[in-house]
Amino acid sequence: MSTAIIYSFTSNKTAKAGEKIAAAIGKSFETTMVNADELTEKEFLSYDQLILGVPTWFDGELPHYWDEFVPAIEEMDLKGKKVAIYGLADQVGYPENFADGVGILARLMRDRGAEIVGQTNIENYKFESSNAIENGDDKFIGLVLDQENQARLSQKRIEDWVEGLKNIFK
Repeated sequence: MSTAIIYSFTSNKTAKAGEKIAAAIGKSFETTMVNADELTEKEFLSYDQLILGVPTWFDGELPHYWDEFVPAIEEMDLKGKKVAIYGLADQVGYPENFADGVGILARLMRDRGAEIVGQTNIENYKFESSNAIENGDDKFIGLVLDQENQARLSQKRIEDWVEGLKNIFK
């Protein structure tokens, strides 16, 4: 199984989180780091397993590099692919749309047939609402990191998340 970690190499906090995720994976399974700013449809579809990095911009929007790739994704058949999503968000500055990018990207992938993996607990976060939570669940669809307000918790959250992925990704 081929696995890619896809994020913008120029989105500093998302890139640093992607590097920490890759380091936590270590040699458990082989991964390729892919720059979302240069992503092609062919490259995206060439991987069986995807770890996607997405910060939430402004009032709950995808960053431009993902937003511009959405039309291509909408035409894809992602059946058989496993997708884990991590995202950066600010629960103090944007509590009403905390980590919405994670939810937007997850639903887009799931609607195309991908299996979304890597849910995480919402404990120890304080926000009003989030599209990264489904149906009143008590879990985020993926890993949510708040480097603005809880940076000291990120490494442990990454390590715990990756441990779960090691049981899912081969």
